[in-house]
Amino acid sequence: MKRLSLRIEVFLLVFIVGVLPAMLITSGVLSLYASRSVRSDVTNITNEATLLANQIVTSGYLSDTTQESMNTRFMSIGNAYDGRVMVIDANLKVVKDTYGADEGRTIVWSSVLNSLSGVSGSYYDQENSCITVTVPITTYTEEDEQEVVGVLLLTKSTDYITQNTIFFKDVVLEIMLIIGVASSVLGIIMARRFTEPLHRISKSIEDVQNGVVDEVSVKDFSETREISKKFNGFANQMRAVDDSRQEFVSNVSHELKTPLTSMKVLADSLNGMEDAPVELYKEFMQDIGNEIDRETKIINDLLSLVKLDKSGAALNISPVNVNDLMEVLLKRLKPIAEKQKVELVLESFRPVTAEVDEVKFSLAIMNLVENGIKYNEEGGYVHVSVNSDHQYLFIRVKDSGMGIPEDSLEHIFDRFYRVDKSHSREIGGTGLGLAITKNCILMHHGEIKVHSILGQGTTFDVRVPLSYIEKEA
Repeated sequence: MKRLSLRIEVFLLVFIVGVLPAMLITSGVLSLYASRSVRSDVTNITNEATLLANQIVTSGYLSDTTQESMNTRFMSIGNAYDGRVMVIDANLKVVKDTYGADEGRTIVWSSVLNSLSGVSGSYYDQENSCITVTVPITTYTEEDEQEVVGVLLLTKSTDYITQNTIFFKDVVLEIMLIIGVASSVLGIIMARRFTEPLHRISKSIEDVQNGVVDEVSVKDFSETREISKKFNGFANQMRAVDDSRQEFVSNVSHELKTPLTSMKVLADSLNGMEDAPVELYKEFMQDIGNEIDRETKIINDLLSLVKLDKSGAALNISPVNVNDLMEVLLKRLKPIAEKQKVELVLESFRPVTAEVDEVKFSLAIMNLVENGIKYNEEGGYVHVSVNSDHQYLFIRVKDSGMGIPEDSLEHIFDRFYRVDKSHSREIGGTGLGLAITKNCILMHHGEIKVHSILGQGTTFDVRVPLSYIEKEA
């Protein structure tokens, strides 16, 4: 379902908040007015009827209904109430009716019957707009006992309530119209006030994308300041990623092109020689073979890195005896260490089993140990230790090699970054090994840290959870 724009929603919200409470309050006030008016009238009529009932008894009106003074009073009260006064005797016979319609008749109304039992009553007939009140006419017998000798019935028109309600409604309608207009104007102003910063953010983002400006800066509200700040941070990250991508492409092109250039030079040299010695041919072909091997290693490392970079790259997790795995890896690297005359030492503090992808984890540790051997001095050492606690596996690879300059430590995990490019090229380094290592460790939700002193050696500390837990995407 298509959503309304924020501007329209803010306008509707302000309009409803302005108009709806006014409507509810008006409805409540009118209802309260009507109910209070009825209650007030019932009280006043009941008091008036009680006084009139006492006068009927004291004047002996039930015995002589021709009394001019009482009849005049009945007519006066009826006219004042725009209603009716009825005097009913104990036999339910109407002895006086200011309307003259029911005199001499017998009426059996529930309110009259209740009052004959000594109970006053009232009824509001909203449909006919009138209030009816009945009170008992009581006297005292010779035994001083109260006796009901009749019922006095008074009615009062409530047309004034209806008329006043209609008047109030007309007034309220005018007020509601004013409130509606004011709410509409306020809604438009508030909608524009709240949405304008968002439109400016959208325009600024478009300008950033088109290169017109470098950052978004909308500071109308704390929320827009925060959005601007977060977007600028994200944009800077994207720029860094784009710069890194371009640098990566440039480095890949350079690294792949260099061996090809060397092979082309060697081949052209051979082709340009007439009757070149066999030994020279062999030397040049050996150099071409070395360049092919170097090209192959770069391509293989690139393929490994691409596989690791893929989102959701699959891990084949299984419980692995880390102590045994380290022995196998060091045994595999021992010939390289012996050739470099570097001592390779493994120290296990306790038996450790961890849930890892054996192939990828082995690749990470192999790269660290192999670097420690290759970038070492003759007679140096590479010390590998395995330890754990109740939660993590710890592997330390410490060497006595040439070390890493302090300003290079934060870049050594970057792709194609090499501390000593000439030395790396001599030993066949591609500048991708540590990038591959870090990716492998991160895939296991672990971390890797490096500490190095130039000329004294380097230490890599790897920490990986013993139990692999798949993180939600």
